[in-house]
Amino acid sequence: MHADLSRDTFRPDRHYAAVLAQQGRVQLDADANEQAAIQLHRARTTTADLIGQHGGPRGATGFEVGFLGGSRELDDLSLGGGRYYVDGILLDATRPEPGVPADEDAEGDAEAPATWTYWDQPDGYRDPERPGDRLPTRFPYLACLKVWERSVTAAEDPLLREVALGPAMPDTAARVKTVWQVLPVPGSQLELEDGATKDQVREAFARWSAAQAPTARMAARSERPEHADEDPCLVDPDARYRGPENQMYRVEIHEGGPAEDATFKWSRENGSVTLPVDGLDGTWVELASLGNDDKLGLTVGDQVEFVDTGYTSRGEPLPLLRIEEIDLPGRRVRLSEEPHPSVGRRPGLHPYLRRWDQRPGTRHGGGPGRTKQGAAKLRNGAVRVEEGGWLPLEDGVFVYFERGRTYRSGDYWTVPARTATGGVEWPTDAARRPLLRSPEGIRVHYAPLAWVLGEGSVADLRMTFAPLAAVVPAADEQQLAAEATAEEEARAAEAATGSDGRTAGQDDEGQSEN
Repeated sequence: MHADLSRDTFRPDRHYAAVLAQQGRVQLDADANEQAAIQLHRARTTTADLIGQHGGPRGATGFEVGFLGGSRELDDLSLGGGRYYVDGILLDATRPEPGVPADEDAEGDAEAPATWTYWDQPDGYRDPERPGDRLPTRFPYLACLKVWERSVTAAEDPLLREVALGPAMPDTAARVKTVWQVLPVPGSQLELEDGATKDQVREAFARWSAAQAPTARMAARSERPEHADEDPCLVDPDARYRGPENQMYRVEIHEGGPAEDATFKWSRENGSVTLPVDGLDGTWVELASLGNDDKLGLTVGDQVEFVDTGYTSRGEPLPLLRIEEIDLPGRRVRLSEEPHPSVGRRPGLHPYLRRWDQRPGTRHGGGPGRTKQGAAKLRNGAVRVEEGGWLPLEDGVFVYFERGRTYRSGDYWTVPARTATGGVEWPTDAARRPLLRSPEGIRVHYAPLAWVLGEGSVADLRMTFAPLAAVVPAADEQQLAAEATAEEEARAAEAATGSDGRTAGQDDEGQSEN
């Protein structure tokens, strides 16, 4: 999560049930965040155990897919309202009703659509001008749910800021947002033939979704930099981490793919340095502020990412831009290039700049007061992934990417660095060798919704479950048991009597045979 955090202490394998606050102790953001993570993990695990991998409540199952052909000369899909669970994560497809203005004389707005569609889904940001966003023209294809989570701060949602604190105060807590997107998967990618059954489609989709999981693994360590004795600093001369203060390093994949194509970016502030954009004029960007201080602001040479809500939700990285000039009185900065036309042109998407700390000319970072360690290899402003070797970031912090892996844009690792120990917090084995770890996020979840066979023909792949609650019986268990016993005795007596009322062994005259 891109937020100003000290560290992430939630470890499911430790099986902690709760965080206990102790009197007279310092309260940390990590403790409160771990308590929230424990509760969320428990709730979602329980939900998934009861429901399964995905499903919706009977009578209110959301995301019913309907085919809408020819809308704006483009095919479309309707997405029915209701609730659905994917890996225990609650999703709500209900479209909010529009507000009613207080002015009685105001003319009523046009009737709002009752459901979302593929093209206007709230977190999809599909663009009809992009051929890759259009629904497949070849049938059949599968409509699926893609679910993930991301952080939201006041830079993106101004309503999170408490204006009573004044503009000089920083924002407060961030939020975690659940993102759902309905996306098509061509039948060719599922390797299915025409006439496949629903079970075959589900099995093929399960194989496809499993193949989307990242394979990259990374390790981190701290090492005493070369020429450390020449650096005038107050830390222990033998310290491996040489930074002037505690940091939360974030290493995030920028461009995905195999190692030769992949790049990464890193931040010593967990990517939390963001500056809202008020205006854009060519390469000049007008900002709401230039940061609260030098540490959380911008300097010439910084690499920045031009971001808005749509850009973040699409997850398609664009080249990073460099700060070339800063106009302090005008709160403006000049970028190395004009931002891509798809980003920052709609104020309603709340554009902002996110600062990253890698720079060319240092290995792989540097900046004011930082340790220089060679020439960085940047491509589009990000660092090239090099597998099988320890790559220095800055101040004695190193990272290692395992060989033969593939990378997914947005996946990240966090590395807390502490001046008190002169090292980084990273799991190690008994010999104190750093262990390889899969990314901390982004965790993406998938669920099949419908197998679209053609115009007007859709096979529903959703799952549903009934409520656990039942009607309270009219009698208690003891009374029910007595009634059951009486009924059993009556059946036994009836079995011992013939159909004409005679007992077994009597003749036609009603007398015994003997």
